[in-house]
Amino acid sequence: MKVLSATTASLVMDGTQAMASPAATGNGGLGLAAIIFITFIAMVILFQLVPGLTMFLRMLKGIFSTEAEQRAKEVAKNNRTSL
Repeated sequence: MKVLSATTASLVMDGTQAMASPAATGNGGLGLAAIIFITFIAMVILFQLVPGLTMFLRMLKGIFSTEAEQRAKEVAKNNRTSL
């Protein structure tokens, strides 16, 4: 019985020390400044991604659109302005 209680006590003590160590924190040891910097870089990438995708999709639309579609758009535009 003494051996069991001694073993249990030693495991509990070791477990509490491991929980209090800096490696057990959720942010992996990064400081507040590092987390803010990483967040800032992620926001820059995100806000540059949206206009980049928009421009890329418009380029693809321009490449794959037919000349007939462009003529139809010009005719429709001319008809609206002649009124």
